[in-house]
Amino acid sequence: MKNRLKISKVSLIGALFLLGACAQSVGITPTPQSTNSSGQAGQPSFSQFQDIPIPTGARMNLDRTVILGAPESWIGRLTLDANHNPAVLFDFFKQRTPEFGWQEVTTVRAATSFMTYTRSNRVLNIQIKAKTLQGSEVDLTVSPKGQPTESAPMRAPQGSRMQPPLQPAPPTAGLPPVSTLPTPPGQ
Repeated sequence: MKNRLKISKVSLIGALFLLGACAQSVGITPTPQSTNSSGQAGQPSFSQFQDIPIPTGARMNLDRTVILGAPESWIGRLTLDANHNPAVLFDFFKQRTPEFGWQEVTTVRAATSFMTYTRSNRVLNIQIKAKTLQGSEVDLTVSPKGQPTESAPMRAPQGSRMQPPLQPAPPTAGLPPVSTLPTPPGQ
């Protein structure tokens, strides 16, 4: 019985290591992507993220990162795994993000913190949450800023009829109180 328990524990630990190996991440370095002489690709280039702060020692989670566009106007989600706790990362982004030209819109410091910034025609959303064992996961999502629209009168689609807006009920002057209304037959 003890041997089975030991085998179960060893199997569980082995399975956890295998699952941990499935998540791809790479260290964030400012070096361009290169190919070495053996034909293998080097680390991805992170030089295109010159418009946002990157915490020291953070690693990009390639499974959750989706980036589109040119380096100066990229959009998408950049997911980072960092060894820092969420409070340290919140303070880091709160201090450093404005240094990159972003203007704060709102921040919420909580178990999962949210920060929103704007810069010219783009919006940056930062979500910081603690990882299960150690460190934090940071999602930096950059999207195009929506253009404000003027309020125009509502128009019904051609061939349809719009209902007039609901009006308040007219006063009940002259009607008997509800309690004195006759009861319908059969009740």
